[in-house]
Amino acid sequence: MSTTESEDQQGVDKPRFIDALRDLPGRVWIISLGMLVNQVGNFLPVFIVLYLTDRGYSAIASGFVLGASGLGKVLGNAVGGHLADRIGRRWTIVLSAVTTSALTAIVPFLEALPLIVTVVGLIGVTSQIYRPAAAAVLVDSVTTNQQRLAAFGVFRFTQNIGAALGGVIGGFLASTSYVELFLGNALACLLFGVVIAALLREVPKARSEEDDEGAQTGRTAGYRQAFADRRLVRFLVMTMFAEFVYIQSTVGLPLHVDSVGLSERDFGFLIGLNGLLVLALELPITAAVSRFRPEYVLAIGNLTTGVGLALTGIADGMTLLLGTVLVWTLGEMVTSSVSMAYLGSLAPPQMVGRYQGLYGVAYTTGTGVSPLIGGALYSVSSWALWGLVGVAGVLSAQFSLPRRGAAPQANEQEKTDE
Repeated sequence: MSTTESEDQQGVDKPRFIDALRDLPGRVWIISLGMLVNQVGNFLPVFIVLYLTDRGYSAIASGFVLGASGLGKVLGNAVGGHLADRIGRRWTIVLSAVTTSALTAIVPFLEALPLIVTVVGLIGVTSQIYRPAAAAVLVDSVTTNQQRLAAFGVFRFTQNIGAALGGVIGGFLASTSYVELFLGNALACLLFGVVIAALLREVPKARSEEDDEGAQTGRTAGYRQAFADRRLVRFLVMTMFAEFVYIQSTVGLPLHVDSVGLSERDFGFLIGLNGLLVLALELPITAAVSRFRPEYVLAIGNLTTGVGLALTGIADGMTLLLGTVLVWTLGEMVTSSVSMAYLGSLAPPQMVGRYQGLYGVAYTTGTGVSPLIGGALYSVSSWALWGLVGVAGVLSAQFSLPRRGAAPQANEQEKTDE
């Protein structure tokens, strides 16, 4: 029996999770602080369409800009994963922050649409480069399953707080001046880079392991090697199905709210409830599920999200819709931190950045493609969309489970034994 299996059978109660939170190394809190600063000032993705509309550009022009940004984000995660393993986590994050800051600062001064499309597309790339490196910092900093889950729980919590504050602050700045909005975004990115450059240090052990591996393999570690890991491939497929399901909370749900005669205010209340629940309950729920095997937690969480959103199709009033939001939000809270922590347990030390980069590619691809599929299906038949959401929920649960007859996860055992 592997060490991981023994740990699962013994159980990990809530006090142990709290102890893991208290014992997290300083690097986890530094990267989480930086994430909070970055998220609070992350205005461009939220307000770019409103900015373009205010400048007199058409919906088609906005679509070009959003498309360029989406493609840039996919590429940025792939580049970021490579750089995180090559030049280190710290300088990858700093490079991302500084270049994003500079590019964002010039957006409100651009006039020609091709220039706006190009610059926003580049921002899509640079703004994502830091993500695999930031996640890799957390993986580098801990040695046990419990610490890993606690680290990603804190990381998610600061992301959610930052996003909530950023929406409020961004709305205020946009009502005053879009120049101030984007300059504020640029300043937040720069401050993020300063925090990381000044406070974060690389883990020497991780660097030496990477050098040793490179010497042994002749620097063959790359994305081709990552794709040879069938556990990772299953995880990436799961991510894309799960993202298709979840993104319908911002595509299919508002369309359904309108079709049953409810208002934009009602939709805002539903989404606000989701955000409030996540802020208040995600960390305690992560603690509660930490005692169970992550594959099964992911399967149950993804299935719950799929069922909750699929039930939207039969909810014809606010009360029933509130019930569906509670269900799919529970699924979201169960899976969010666990999925990132589980991915961290899969990666060999010299490939952590690339694994996280591929996760970002799968996530951003799902984010970009799923709204198009959802909107097109809904225009044909709402039942076609909600039926596919249910099927995708089942498939994401299926791909969460370990392959039948799969060998024990050696990498995870080594990390737990440390």
